[in-house]
Amino acid sequence: MKYSLLFVFLLISLLSCQEGGQKAIEINYPERPNIVWIVNEDMSPEHLGAYGGTGGKTPVLDSLAKAGMVFTNAFSTAGVCAPSRAALITGAYQTSIGAMHMRTLSFSAAASENYPSDHKSYSAVIPAGMKGFPEYLRMAGYYTSNNVKQDYQFEAPGTLWDESSRTAHWRNREDLDQPFFSIFNYTTTHESQVWARENEELLVDPADVTVPPVYPDDSITRRTLARFITNVMRFDQQVGELLQQLKDDGLYENTIIFYYSDHGDGMPYYKRELYDRGLRVPLFVKAPFLEPGTVNEQLVSFVDFGPTVLSLAGVKIPNNMQGRAFLGNQKTEPRKYIYAARDRMDSEVDRVRAVSDGRYKYIKNYMPEKPNYQNIRYRLSNPLMVHLLELHEQGDLDANQERWFDESKPDEELYDTQSDPFEFNNLAENPEYTEKLTELRNAHQKWLEEYGDLGAVPEMEMVYEWWGNQEQAPMTDPAEVRYEEGKVSLSSATEGASIGFKKRASDAWSVYQFAFEMDAGDSLYILAHRIGYQPSEAGMVLED
Repeated sequence: MKYSLLFVFLLISLLSCQEGGQKAIEINYPERPNIVWIVNEDMSPEHLGAYGGTGGKTPVLDSLAKAGMVFTNAFSTAGVCAPSRAALITGAYQTSIGAMHMRTLSFSAAASENYPSDHKSYSAVIPAGMKGFPEYLRMAGYYTSNNVKQDYQFEAPGTLWDESSRTAHWRNREDLDQPFFSIFNYTTTHESQVWARENEELLVDPADVTVPPVYPDDSITRRTLARFITNVMRFDQQVGELLQQLKDDGLYENTIIFYYSDHGDGMPYYKRELYDRGLRVPLFVKAPFLEPGTVNEQLVSFVDFGPTVLSLAGVKIPNNMQGRAFLGNQKTEPRKYIYAARDRMDSEVDRVRAVSDGRYKYIKNYMPEKPNYQNIRYRLSNPLMVHLLELHEQGDLDANQERWFDESKPDEELYDTQSDPFEFNNLAENPEYTEKLTELRNAHQKWLEEYGDLGAVPEMEMVYEWWGNQEQAPMTDPAEVRYEEGKVSLSSATEGASIGFKKRASDAWSVYQFAFEMDAGDSLYILAHRIGYQPSEAGMVLED
């Protein structure tokens, strides 16, 4: 018997081990809870009342902190967004998967002028079989939405989200009983908004802001900080609107809510640095099983966030995730160290690594001949950056402010972030701290040995090795379709490829896991995409 069964299309998606093997601690958590992430960009913790405040008012976030658990030692894996977001979405250090350079997928015309002639945009080819953690949630029956930033250093496959758009929302799921994981990312506090919103009304008097010692205390500094703090206050209002939506839907009390920033302040000598002011982030978690108003001092890294969500959702954490869950039934003992990295920033190349035990910070400079300051055109739009450069040229910065512009860096740095929170006093050559220096140096070496560090490989050499020395990324092999006894099975010859399918063009991609039923004559759309490769493109009509 011969008849046309399926018209198969491949659509291309072009959207932008438990560490240490610790034994899980069994805790009674709710099954399949709803989870919301509230994320803002480029903001250190101190602007919020829960961490002290710097002159502004953030009543909504202060209230959320009182309703949940406040983490005081949460850290990004880089002082900039895209590498940190790669770690967030994969649960793996960006340096171990080739996602450490800022950024991989697109470059501004201004930045690209200084690149070598062979430099190309690319999507990081992460290890075969490694997926973004929302895909595992979808396999477990969750509705996943992202509003809207991705910036993972690779093109996300269509299987990652039910919806990723400016209108993505838990309210868009068809079945209101379906558990959801929803991210809402706010750009209000982003570095760029300091100059983009320069003419908007200030909500805080420049005379009332706290000026950190990395800046001169003058009118330009105070006004720029007042603009940034005003943006924080605007963001606080936006969070209030989102929380009200949860309340209106009767979901607020039982939804697990994470709030965090994607790294430290987007200000000069903060963003892109591996000092705590570039890495430490605010983190609140509100959940029915957490005691309101508690403070948690354990070390938490961005690589831990994905495993923690899977742990809370009752989904087995894949062995190739490098982070550890800090909540949920797969929770492990707290980590001893956090790790961070700085590599290329736009056109500026560097390689710096950091380890912290929460108090002492070790920094290894692999390119000590370079200064900390990088001539990044993008941030020259910030009036404070221009002001600092002018004061530097005039010799009017104090010693701690001027050290950013030193022509070189020491091979190693060690700081006591408790007594020296701005990390001005390098203890690496102080014999009283030899034991701590050795401990953290060894921790850094162990981290390199356990996870590897592709930052040691020239960037384009790494990329061309991924590509098999071709001029562009390989194609993902098309999904092979088998139809037997009324069921369809799909496979791709490309190791680690995600396969999505849908029966209507307007549907979201379903994640293929096992054979499913189809009727003769139905249409089937399929997608095959290994992260870092080009999505395959093929179309066929199957006959039996």
